[in-house]
Amino acid sequence: MTDDRIPTHIWIDAHLKRCSVEGIPAVVINSGERMGGTILLKIYQAGVGCRLFSQIRDLDGNLSWYAAHKEDVIEEHDADERIRKSIQQDPDLWVIEIESRDGNVPVDGL
Repeated sequence: MTDDRIPTHIWIDAHLKRCSVEGIPAVVINSGERMGGTILLKIYQAGVGCRLFSQIRDLDGNLSWYAAHKEDVIEEHDADERIRKSIQQDPDLWVIEIESRDGNVPVDGL
């Protein structure tokens, strides 16, 4: 079986450009493994808080996202602490921070 998934760094570059085109600030907080590192998204909404989403793939290799916390939103310092621990557990992890005025982000599946 071949693995024809898009390399992580290409997916990251494409979504950073998409955010830029839509005027949504987005930055790489941690660069992970270029070809197959998983992704953690930090969605920051001023005055509201943060949401964290982890990347998962189903048995068919399709990308989807799940909330990395039970709460609807969490404080930014809590999000940053969870990110720090996640990077310690998986140094190949990519972390992307997206600042959204309304909580919506241009990422398929969210």
